[in-house]
Order: sequence, then C-alpha cells, then structure tokens
Amino acid sequence: MTAAVILAAGAGRRMGRPKAQLEFEGETLLRRAVKVALASGCSPVIAVTNPEDSGQLGLEARCLPNPDAATGMASSIRIGITALEAGVEAVLLLTVDQPLVDAALLRDLQALFQKDPSRPAACAYAGTLGIPALFPRRLFPALLALEGDRGAKVILLREGAATLPFPGGGTDLDTPEDLERLRR
Repeated sequence: MTAAVILAAGAGRRMGRPKAQLEFEGETLLRRAVKVALASGCSPVIAVTNPEDSGQLGLEARCLPNPDAATGMASSIRIGITALEAGVEAVLLLTVDQPLVDAALLRDLQALFQKDPSRPAACAYAGTLGIPALFPRRLFPALLALEGDRGAKVILLREGAATLPFPGGGTDLDTPEDLERLRR
C-alpha cells in the first residue's frame, strides 16, 4: 500500500496568503492535490495543513493540522509520516503548489518505484530532483529525522533515487505573479 502525504501547511509568505486555499480552475489547490493523489491510487491520503484549513475538504482524505508549520517543511513531513499505519509500504510526498502534477504523473512515478521498491523515486526537473517523490518504508526514520525548512531532497540524493522526467515540475506557485502567469 502506498500512502500520499500532501504538504499544505505553509503560510505562503511570498504569496501573501496560504497557498492551500488559492483557487485554480474552480477549486482550491489543496482539494486539487487531494483529488490527484486519490485518482493515482494512493491510500490513505493525508493532507498536513495549517490549523485553519483542517477539515474543509469533503473528500476521502485525512487532514492533520500542523501547529508548528512556521518551523518549516520538515515538521509537516514528520506529522504525515507519524500518522501512517503499519501496513503502508511507501509514501508519496507532494505539495499543493505544483499545479501541473496530475494522476498520470503520479502513476508513472509509482510504476518507476515498483521496478526497485528498495530505493526512492523522484521527479527530475529544472536541473535537479524533488517532489513528487516516493519513499520506501525503510526510509521513514530518515524522513522523521528531518529538521527545519529542509525537505527530503538530501535523502533522495543520498539514496540515488530513480528519476522520472517532469518538465512541468519547475512550475510552482510562490508569488501572486506565478499564479497570474499560470491562469493566463
């Protein structure tokens, strides 16, 4: 079983408001990310949100508030990993601010991961690799040990992650200008 943990607790300082509640194509980025994770076959789907966003989805996803979101992304990763059941063999980490992520991409990433489920699989874009990314259970302790605003890239690099090209991966929403550019 592959779970999904959606990192959605950020304050969106450069955006001027939390990104999870931004609207794109008629729905919030949080709702969109949850729908994509569900459509890719992940179960369970956990969204780690800021406390104000918890419980507003109405989808088959569990919202967990992160009261320590200001300390950085690692705290959200820890909350999501800690909530996973014993039967979860792998976790897919993704964020709400990559609107070009779709279910087909996540299914392709899962297929790549299944070729060697002992090592992580990650998307490659903008000259690097990153999320969405899949991690086997053996790496859950390393994910739990992350601190501050550092994501899991250090683990992906150390473990020699299998990579899936994702040309749209560099399109993320950090500023109001990014959102306007995407809407056009």
